[in-house]
Amino acid sequence: MKEILWQPSEKQVQQANMTRFREFVNAKFALNLRNYDELYQWSITDIPSFWAAMWDFGGLIASQPYEEVLTNGEDMLNARWFKGATLNFAENLLRFRDDHTALIFKGENTRTLRKTYAELYDEVARLSRALRQIGVTVGDRVAGFMPNLMETVVAMLAATSIGAVWSSCSPDFGIRGVLDRFGQIEPKVLFAVNGYSYNGKRHDSLGKVRELIKKIPSVERVIIVPYVRDSDRASEVNSDLTEIPKALFYADFLAEGGEKREANVEKIEFAQLPFAHPVYIMYSSGTTGVPKGIVHGAGGLLLQHRKEHLLHTDLRREDVFFYFTTCSWMMWNWLVGGLGVGATLVLYEGSPFYPDPGVLWQLVEDEKITVFGTSAKYLASLENAGVKPGTRYDLSSLRMILSTGSPLPVEGFHYVYREVKRDLCLSSISGGTDLVSCFAPGNPTVPVIAGEIQCRGLGMKVESYDPEGRSVIGQKGELVCSAPFPAQPIYFWNDPERKKYKQAYFDVYPGVWRHGDFIEITDAGGVIVYGRSDATLNPGGVRIGTAEIYRPVEALPEVEDSLVIGQRWGGDVRIVLFVKLAESEGYLTETLKEKIKKTIRENTTPRHVPAKILQIADIPYTMNGKKVELAVYNVIHNEPVLNREALGNPEALELYRDLPELQVE
Repeated sequence: MKEILWQPSEKQVQQANMTRFREFVNAKFALNLRNYDELYQWSITDIPSFWAAMWDFGGLIASQPYEEVLTNGEDMLNARWFKGATLNFAENLLRFRDDHTALIFKGENTRTLRKTYAELYDEVARLSRALRQIGVTVGDRVAGFMPNLMETVVAMLAATSIGAVWSSCSPDFGIRGVLDRFGQIEPKVLFAVNGYSYNGKRHDSLGKVRELIKKIPSVERVIIVPYVRDSDRASEVNSDLTEIPKALFYADFLAEGGEKREANVEKIEFAQLPFAHPVYIMYSSGTTGVPKGIVHGAGGLLLQHRKEHLLHTDLRREDVFFYFTTCSWMMWNWLVGGLGVGATLVLYEGSPFYPDPGVLWQLVEDEKITVFGTSAKYLASLENAGVKPGTRYDLSSLRMILSTGSPLPVEGFHYVYREVKRDLCLSSISGGTDLVSCFAPGNPTVPVIAGEIQCRGLGMKVESYDPEGRSVIGQKGELVCSAPFPAQPIYFWNDPERKKYKQAYFDVYPGVWRHGDFIEITDAGGVIVYGRSDATLNPGGVRIGTAEIYRPVEALPEVEDSLVIGQRWGGDVRIVLFVKLAESEGYLTETLKEKIKKTIRENTTPRHVPAKILQIADIPYTMNGKKVELAVYNVIHNEPVLNREALGNPEALELYRDLPELQVE
């Protein structure tokens, strides 16, 4: 029996942007689509008409109109979108130039800063001119080794206004990790900070910057933002840039672009470029080798983000939109896309648990945040810490919580509605860096069901394929997208014949995008994600998603975290579960092992019960907070882990090496 935890009122459905869009489509195409299911089916049946309607409804700004929506649509790998159209990415995010607040910034132990849309436009104009004056032009790469600051947003917009390509990663990355990313794209300009603060501790960044400049000769100018200061006085900067060639402070470089204006008397010269002109270079996780540079086109992301913000998140100008993210995670790019709707974006830099676990909820109260984005891991950590935000903070402004990064378990849904707020739309969403958006987003016009994503995204022909490539409903299978969509990457960096691109997405089902998630599409159109399909367990030939085991195990108060792999054993595979116990627990006793097994058996099937349960001191995660089952699998089987720099805590992998309990008997 499906458990409905929240249902929109009739008034909420009537006033939603999704409903306005459905009525817009009905009028434009003389249709009679009555609900989301019918709208979705139309959107994947007449794909060109859907995206043309989204272009109009979303109000994309283009200097040249398109001649054809979709060219070569029968070939997903080589499909082309909006032939003939020319536009600019930054221009579409800076369409508003008024006194409405565009950005709010809060960092650990810092004052709250605010910037209006008029001020944002002015600063981007000055920085854009400064970049042009040093020779930045169309196609150049501009990189940000930056925290989640206002200056990071300004730098991205200034670069893309020229037609340069933006790429970023957060300053907590090690030198090797940054070189693996920026080294391959050869940026002309590097934006960086003098340091950052996390969990109350100050970390220097200039040492890393010095090393990067030595090893990336393409960098012609280094712009340093003095984020960490020795006092709260904005004028006091003690950083020494003499040892960094070609470096100057952000304010000095900005001044090269002209004086600050009281009004936008000088306009930005927005380069008008083809729909698929590169705008972002993102990176694969890198846990199986050097990260792949995934190049994304401007027009596709503009359309996709406008769809997901306007329709699937119901975002409006009056909204205050927050996502807890770093500049290494695609959710930063997704959040910044909210400027195109004219909403107020809230940027937070630092630990979500410093100085206490309620810091982000205090932010909701102080800034009247309406849409709060986070990860499933964060919500689980709150629950384990016994945090009850709804009883301590004023969350009356909050209408939606978004969760991604990993599947949100049933217990996570219950925690939010029990301890955060009853009357809100909790949308678990799922997509990836590969599309900087969602295959399965939220939907404020349909119910929230415990453990499920509400729907498949409009215009995204998402299916679940069995091993024979048949589309199945109500069964577990591979997440595929069987028709083209505008947010597909345009290519991989340094992959001229697109071999890596084809191998990444089209190597299993010819002509069909295989994403790498193990899912089930329900009869009602919802989506259940069972984990990465490349980490799927296969004991006795039965496919089991790792999330199916995590859900019941991590709901136990004795367990803080867990990780499960399949170990090759006796010609088959056996399930091995590692548990990191809560601080209140000591050792993994036989009694607790039996309790874990019983819990798994009662909530899943006997086949899910691990053959081995072992206590471990730490669980390895990527920089973006995703468990790395494959890296542990490789360690267990004495196979190489090719890129430890992609991990936030690579030292944790050594805990899994040569464990006597896993040796062949």
